[in-house]
Amino acid sequence: MRATISEPTDLPLEDDPAVGPAPAAYVPPSLGIKSWAEEDRPREKLMQKGRAALSDAELIAILLGSGTTRLTAVDVGKLMLQAVNGDLNELARLSIKQLCRHPGVGPAKAITVMAALELGRRRKESGAGRRVTIASSRDIYQLVRPQLQDLPHEEFWVVLLNRANVVMRQEKISSGGVAGTVADPKLIFKQALENLASSLILVHNHPSGSRQPSAADIGLTKKLKEAGNFLDLPVLDHLIYTDHGYYSFADEGLL
Repeated sequence: MRATISEPTDLPLEDDPAVGPAPAAYVPPSLGIKSWAEEDRPREKLMQKGRAALSDAELIAILLGSGTTRLTAVDVGKLMLQAVNGDLNELARLSIKQLCRHPGVGPAKAITVMAALELGRRRKESGAGRRVTIASSRDIYQLVRPQLQDLPHEEFWVVLLNRANVVMRQEKISSGGVAGTVADPKLIFKQALENLASSLILVHNHPSGSRQPSAADIGLTKKLKEAGNFLDLPVLDHLIYTDHGYYSFADEGLL
């Protein structure tokens, strides 16, 4: 009779170059959450003390629902956070496959975590729906952050303003790959003309994290500025967005 060997589901996988190193190979066993004092269990703690009393790992544990035979859900949450140095923004970037590399995390649990992080992002985005007056490049950065944060690909957006520099609309012009996207001047100015904008601001992101404009970025900005002047729709700025800062053509004297 042929023997088969099955790997325990709660052990980390081998390193995979496509998704990075696997989690630590050994974590000391811990007692199950049910053996904890009631006020220390994540769900009961939230009910008794409120959501602010929970750590990030405890909140993730509630989403996971359960751990493994050796790890509590809180332990798994801690491992997930350790893998991204405690940065929830980095956790939000992970794919289902990457999340599933953690002990006890299958597709269903990974999807639950991803859905919760996406709701958090959308909550920030909905808060940006109020009327905002643009007075500086920092205002632009804060305005577009909900749309561009954590994106693994490039997108090009236009922000339309009225005469008082109040934001009328934000429109996505194009979505591309990790190294570039197409910005069609006809589509950009079509949006501005249809919405009777008085001026506009260009925005695109660099997923690489580099804030410096490329030669193509500089050439496109010059072309759109000239077109805007001809149509009496001035381009006030072109912002290159990254999750850790930005580059403003206006601040650098290039507009």
